[in-house]
Amino acid sequence: MRNLGLPDLDKKLSKSLVSELRLVEKRLDQAIKGNYPFAVETSRHLIGAGGKRVRPLLTLLASHFGKSRDKNLSQIIDAAVVCELTHVATLYHDDVMDDAPKRRGVPSANNRWGNTVAILTGDYIFAKTSLILADLGPEAVRLQAKTFERLVVGQINETLASENSKYDLDLYLKIIADKTASLLSTSARFGAMFAGANENITNTLAKYGEEMGLVFQLADDLIDIESSSAKSGKTPGTDLREGVPTLVTLLILTGKIPATKSLKKQLSGPITNEKELKEVLKQLRNHDALAAANKIVNQHAQKAIKYLSDLPNGVAKEALILLTESIVNRSA
Repeated sequence: MRNLGLPDLDKKLSKSLVSELRLVEKRLDQAIKGNYPFAVETSRHLIGAGGKRVRPLLTLLASHFGKSRDKNLSQIIDAAVVCELTHVATLYHDDVMDDAPKRRGVPSANNRWGNTVAILTGDYIFAKTSLILADLGPEAVRLQAKTFERLVVGQINETLASENSKYDLDLYLKIIADKTASLLSTSARFGAMFAGANENITNTLAKYGEEMGLVFQLADDLIDIESSSAKSGKTPGTDLREGVPTLVTLLILTGKIPATKSLKKQLSGPITNEKELKEVLKQLRNHDALAAANKIVNQHAQKAIKYLSDLPNGVAKEALILLTESIVNRSA
């Protein structure tokens, strides 16, 4: 099992989480099995490629705030699997829309099998997710439906904004709230809900998850600019190369942070020339917009941590603080 990346985590809790994440991995593999070997193969393509598993981890951590955790562990594991499967299914669809050549270090499904197979694989995984949800009960189904609505609306808004070139910072934050934060919020809510946490604690964890989702995506924006590929595993400048708006570029393009006309022009579309890309990266790494973006990420992180102040003290609460800090620091 992968390292949790939280070196200061309580040892007993760490051991428990690693063990339970193994159960999540086994359940993920079981969930996609069926009578269609090719669909299983294409589904396993990204599930087997790994990933951060932040959503299952969040579900498991949130479950520590309920009194029925041990009794309902099987349901908690299933809820964690639902969140990860939902995330993976959206990746298949996203890669088709973005024409992405790679995902999680391997060729994307659309690159390997074509767009039609990639789309249908995402649909297959959604179907398998629904089967698990049916056993978790109507409240879980309702929550998943609301979350899925936000995921779709976020994608629609992103598509329309890209086509019309009318991104602004508030719209961008709304898009990532729907596309990323909604599922992290649901991950935390599921964990608390199935562990029998009271309503106040469950709502607090859901709010934390929402805010943490913003931190997660905004930190990713910074990684694209300020980290080396050796450090982050992500090729620097990927978003710039593809002309994808990020927190840093939007701060400049919307005039929130002053910049030269030439830099604004370069950031207004894809940068396909590698020499030009390196020069733009060099400028951005020393630009006020990067410092401003880091400040915004830290503000959202502090807001997420502030939500946790309403939770009972203990190793689970400490772990959530560590998780938030680790996400911020991965961009530092």
